[in-house]
Amino acid sequence: METLNFPPCDLRLKNRENKPFIFDLIRKKWVRCTPEEWVRVHCLAYLTQTLGYPASWIKVENEIKLYDTRKRFDIMIVDPSKGNILLVECKAPKVPIAQETFDQIARYNLNLKSDFMMVTNGLNHYFCTMDYENKQYQFIEELPKFQATL
Repeated sequence: METLNFPPCDLRLKNRENKPFIFDLIRKKWVRCTPEEWVRVHCLAYLTQTLGYPASWIKVENEIKLYDTRKRFDIMIVDPSKGNILLVECKAPKVPIAQETFDQIARYNLNLKSDFMMVTNGLNHYFCTMDYENKQYQFIEELPKFQATL
């Protein structure tokens, strides 16, 4: 698999019936290692190991209702006491990040109302906050690290 633009991390890989699988520590299961899954598992390691967010706060590939359709978000970090913190959209490394990707995550976030958004294809990462009043997102340099409140 392709080297991604994330800090180094330990990943568990195996082959089953000549197909690659990767262990997802959040879902606690082996998943088929597609290019998008490769990015998603690296992103999960970045969020937990580098930024320090609790694994118990992370949801992966959960379904949401958007207007009259059902969609699935890639990653969401939810603080049990404050609500949605971060919504992440992952794409395969060969998929360029385009305006439609930002529009997709912004649409999802109109319902989810997370504080931050991240779009990544593993090579390029974009971070945003949402201005709900004007219905537009604003780019930021990086995501905040987890800070436990006592």
